[in-house]
Amino acid sequence: MKILVPVDGSAYTKRMLAYLATHDEWLGDSNTFTILHSVPPVPPRAAAVIDKGTLKSYYDDEAEKVFKPIRAFFGRKPALKTSFVAKPGPAADNIAALAGKGGFDLIIMGSHGHGTLTNLVMGSVATKVLANTSVPVLLVR
Repeated sequence: MKILVPVDGSAYTKRMLAYLATHDEWLGDSNTFTILHSVPPVPPRAAAVIDKGTLKSYYDDEAEKVFKPIRAFFGRKPALKTSFVAKPGPAADNIAALAGKGGFDLIIMGSHGHGTLTNLVMGSVATKVLANTSVPVLLVR
């Protein structure tokens, strides 16, 4: 199974990883994982005056801060096939786009678990992903 795992380094990401750790069926050799982190983009006016190499380095450094503990988590089982992808931009858009293009069988992601009223006012990455992808989503709260 080809699984997309969006991460942001929050407590909800940690809860989702704890769920994976306690369910060995997800961490089998037959699954491949793509770990996605959406780096908040530099505002366009600032990005226009920053050297592209510097900007790429900034995005890579920000992503690695999130990826480092997750690499350690997946490194405990070296047979697992994992890849790490960092993309600047809105998280929900990046998740839905990669899920659609990447041929994934499942998205596993953490969720804040806000109520309906909060989602109506603020929106939710999980809600937007559910609305914009046909790939099944497993939300871990």
